[in-house]
Amino acid sequence: MSVLSDVLDLVFRRTMRVTVPAQATAAAMPRLIEDLLSSKGEITGVMTARHILDRYNVMTDAEKLQFFTHLAEDLDLDHADLETALHALKAKPDRKSYDRFLAAAEPRRQELARRLNRMPGATRLLVDMRADLLRLVPPDDPIARIDSDFRHLFASWFNRGFLVLRRISWESPAHILEKIIRYEAVHAITSWEDLRRRVEPEDRRCFAFFHPAMPDEPLIFVEVALTKGIASSVQSLLSDDRTPLAAHEADTAIFYSISNCQVGLAGISFGNSLIKQVVNDLTAELPGLSTFSTLSPMPLFSRWLLEQGFDASDWTKPQLLAAAAYYLTSARRNDGHHYDPVARFHLGNGALVHAVHAQADTSQRGKKDSLGVMTNYLYDLARLEQNHESFANQKQVAASPPVQTLTQSFQSVEVLQNA
Repeated sequence: MSVLSDVLDLVFRRTMRVTVPAQATAAAMPRLIEDLLSSKGEITGVMTARHILDRYNVMTDAEKLQFFTHLAEDLDLDHADLETALHALKAKPDRKSYDRFLAAAEPRRQELARRLNRMPGATRLLVDMRADLLRLVPPDDPIARIDSDFRHLFASWFNRGFLVLRRISWESPAHILEKIIRYEAVHAITSWEDLRRRVEPEDRRCFAFFHPAMPDEPLIFVEVALTKGIASSVQSLLSDDRTPLAAHEADTAIFYSISNCQVGLAGISFGNSLIKQVVNDLTAELPGLSTFSTLSPMPLFSRWLLEQGFDASDWTKPQLLAAAAYYLTSARRNDGHHYDPVARFHLGNGALVHAVHAQADTSQRGKKDSLGVMTNYLYDLARLEQNHESFANQKQVAASPPVQTLTQSFQSVEVLQNA
């Protein structure tokens, strides 16, 4: 099928060189979009989709904004039709009226995206299009409502059933390894040798999700260290002079870096499924693994301290760890959600806050973001569902007894500043 798609794509491109004007302007887009939405023939539709996406690809940012405005204003819901369909459904709730209501409740831009996606290679281009939308349109702009359509469609196109888990090793294709280096978002990979230390030794693993429509683009990946006991600093995991551990001797898997790769898939959740699948695969490969934990950054800890008016420059280690424990278990945004995005992710997956560590990340970024503090989230497989439900429904944070004790020792600004 991949070979056939490539052949068809080549034919479409050659055909359009002959039949379609070369200039790429936003002004002609509405006509092309209507042509695609009204097209009945598959080949004609794919050719038109290719032409639309080729034109979009060479647009300036101003022209892309004009394109998004057209999607928002001219391909929006027909409110009168929707109201009529709703009344008909209420009056006679049969299949016909329900189908009509569903059709009226969907803006035409969703069907446009589906028809564009029929073109070989279009999925990646649509993901990039959403990245442009997120970059160019502020969330409070009325045009931003079209992002809900992207998210709705991508949630279906990228659901777990379509994702493929692949292990990334030193034998993986070079273009995939290059993208792992580029997309690493937590602990920068500084060289090919640095990457080799993370994927080649038998006590190191890297796994990534791929989608069949984007086979050469990782969607998300996780780096794993196999250890004895739970690690307390990233320096020990990334050291270039450490002695590798035989994989069968490890009792713990440490997830020390999780990176989302595609800006255009922001908000589409892969991490929960990724961790669960990796745990299953590692358990099957290495039955001696009994503990699954992270060594995670606290990217907003320093910002939160400043917002609270804290000056941590002369704090003792116990004071810093107490504040970190309180931050992880109790700090909230104005909307009531947990302050820290990494905490929201792992707690939402059912993990618990196991420990906090000072001087755990002594890199420049680690010191800037969290004063070097990192945390372990423990994935206790027997408690995942219970912890998830408590966090999702009551916003309760599961934490180990030592972390709870540290949290309780954190009193107030005055106590810390006068200690």
